[in-house]
Amino acid sequence: MTPPERTRITAGPTGVAVWARDLAMGIRFAVTGGREAWLRTALTAVGVGLGVALLMIAASVPHMMSERHQRGAARAVDSPSVFFDKRLAHEQKPGSGTFLYKTANTDYHDKPVNGALLQADGPSAPAPPGVGAMPRPGEMVVSPALDDLLHSDNGKLLRERFEGYRTVGTIAPSGLIGPNELFYYAGSDKLAPGHGTVRVDGYGYEEPDVPLTPELFLLVIIVCVVLLMPIAVFITTAVRFGGDQRDQRLAALRLVGADAHMTRRVAAGEALCGSLFGLSAGAGLFLLLREFATYVTIRDNSVFPSDIVPEPWIAALIALAVPVCAVVGTLFTLRRIAIEPLGVVRNAVTRRRRLWWRLLIPAVGIALLLPLFRKASGYAAHSVPLDTYQIGAGTALLLVGLVALLPWVVEICVSRFRRGPLPWQLAARRLQFDSGPAARAVSGITVAVAGAIAVQMLFAGVQSDYTTSDGHDPGHFQVRASYRPGTAEETSAWTERFRATKGVEAVTGYVERYADKPGDDAAVTSIHIGDCATLQRMAHIDSCRDGDVFVAQEPGGDVDTEHRFAPGTRLTMKEYSAPAGQKKRGYDWTVPASARVVTTRPDPSGDHPFGILATPSAIDVTKIPDATTTFVAQVTKGDLDAIEQFRNTAAHIDPSMRVWRLGGVVKDNNYATIEKGLLIGAVATLALIGAGMAVTTAEQLRERKRLLSVLVAFGTRRSTLGWSVLWQTIVPVVLGMILAVGGGLGLGWAMLHLLRKGVRDWWSFVPVAGTGAAVIMAITVLGLVPMWRLMRGDGLRSE
Repeated sequence: MTPPERTRITAGPTGVAVWARDLAMGIRFAVTGGREAWLRTALTAVGVGLGVALLMIAASVPHMMSERHQRGAARAVDSPSVFFDKRLAHEQKPGSGTFLYKTANTDYHDKPVNGALLQADGPSAPAPPGVGAMPRPGEMVVSPALDDLLHSDNGKLLRERFEGYRTVGTIAPSGLIGPNELFYYAGSDKLAPGHGTVRVDGYGYEEPDVPLTPELFLLVIIVCVVLLMPIAVFITTAVRFGGDQRDQRLAALRLVGADAHMTRRVAAGEALCGSLFGLSAGAGLFLLLREFATYVTIRDNSVFPSDIVPEPWIAALIALAVPVCAVVGTLFTLRRIAIEPLGVVRNAVTRRRRLWWRLLIPAVGIALLLPLFRKASGYAAHSVPLDTYQIGAGTALLLVGLVALLPWVVEICVSRFRRGPLPWQLAARRLQFDSGPAARAVSGITVAVAGAIAVQMLFAGVQSDYTTSDGHDPGHFQVRASYRPGTAEETSAWTERFRATKGVEAVTGYVERYADKPGDDAAVTSIHIGDCATLQRMAHIDSCRDGDVFVAQEPGGDVDTEHRFAPGTRLTMKEYSAPAGQKKRGYDWTVPASARVVTTRPDPSGDHPFGILATPSAIDVTKIPDATTTFVAQVTKGDLDAIEQFRNTAAHIDPSMRVWRLGGVVKDNNYATIEKGLLIGAVATLALIGAGMAVTTAEQLRERKRLLSVLVAFGTRRSTLGWSVLWQTIVPVVLGMILAVGGGLGLGWAMLHLLRKGVRDWWSFVPVAGTGAAVIMAITVLGLVPMWRLMRGDGLRSE
């Protein structure tokens, strides 16, 4: 008898093939699972897309800064300072292809208007980058932004400043640092080498890079970590949208024979699909946002859309990391969920969250930073790369530790809630039932606030090292101008023109130069040269005639001018720089024995011009190297136009005369750049958090639509439910802000300790924490509007 044939069972896929099959099934469920699946996928895509777009913008910063720097270097020349006559080491001789160049910067309503005066030596003189032809005398080419300003009602006073020039064209983007830059080139026929004018044969001058100090280097690291951490946290949260509907589908899979491992892989496939759509949405949003870059100006800085190009390797890393994080995050979330054929057991067994591994994360971060605390001094050049990774990793782990601790803190606190009004009890019961979504909703803002507090403390701690204040009235209605040294007649005429300017209440003009006492490097004073009328405004002088010299002592001043620079003292004045291989020119002068000691008066800016006061015939101004003519004026307080009128008068005397307002704070260039980067990043991060909170709120309300409708159907007041939702937000927000303040203060103290700096302001967290809480509460209140629509009877329908 022939035995029956056995049925051959085909083995299913194994290994990578199993993962590919189940992930593909999850992707198919995400796109073909009906309206609920599409909505969940869309929410995930929106959340991930927002984070990806911001990450792409952050990845574009290196290229953006490089392009701006290259365009700035391409149009620059080896130009001397406006104030000092610095002769070049290799001066050009006049030729058909050379031209004279002089910087002529100004300001208008506190916005910089930069430019240069050009004068061609011959027909072959090259035009500046972005300009078709060298402007002729009386002609001017301007940037599009400056052209718009000059033709607007707001640019009336600025038009008067350039009334001697006719606009003949605009500068192309290749000649501008940013699209909103106010820049111009003006043709002239009055330039001569010296006093800020140089002869060159082309453009393109690479200024030497100034290395970052350890303090600024640390600031860069912390700013990058602080700005990027909330984005990573938000993307991780976004892939978990719509968990309840997903769990129902997973239970149905178990009912038809899928095992627990397969259902988790399918869930990971759904998250993968949402993240892939999010990548596409983020790329599209990034391309859309970059087109609007020209309309955004922050602190007078703007960028061209073509500058916003992410670094290729960073873009590739984002494209790889986001899907991987989606899959890993989903598998990590489902590790505590029992998916059975008859349903999902998510919260049946009440088990407190474990604390040990949540404390382990910040402990590792502290362990990375502790060795750096033992360093007695700053960072050596050879150790910077190692310290970079240590500081960045330690800071990131500390911030991640706050995210890990927040759910545990919320769970412990809400478990103790007992009595209270009905809205409070509903909120407490909801949080006790499942506090995870509430904690996740505020985790991003918690990280952002903690990092912002640390950065704020760090900025405050090092600010005094990189900012200086001139001590003048913060109202900024004192003005100072600097120009080439003038004769007594020229200085007097220029001063009278300023004095006749509308809105100028007082002005003093004099030639000024610092002088050294030979053999005593610490003995430095200033020499002011002016006519008798000018000197009598600067000091208490009873009688004066041309040829007199006075030793001016400030009443109660720290410098004893009367004795340190008494009559008969020999002084020397050397030029600030000289061509290579040549000695600096100098001029020696002795304070006459006939000099009288006088006490100073405050000038229009409130300063006492102590030092040596000399009339024109007492000293030869033409022999003093690098002397300048200084004008100090007081304009009508509250009249901003008076400042512009003063600048107009200066421009009519010479467009290159530099004018600035007193009373401001001068910042180190690197410090100011980092501060601007932080401001831009903070605005973008807050925008992301606000948008993410809106998406999260909409997703949570959609999942609770049926529950809200049931409560309303049973007679629960809508106001009760509204207050309940607010309390559900307030509790995690308060706990998150407490955790953020503690973590931020600790991180800020640690960073300052690394730099051997003390904490200047322990209360700097108040505005930061308040802003973070306000963002969350504003989004929550806005979420009450759609919630009112969800609390209707049709929410009880089922499909």
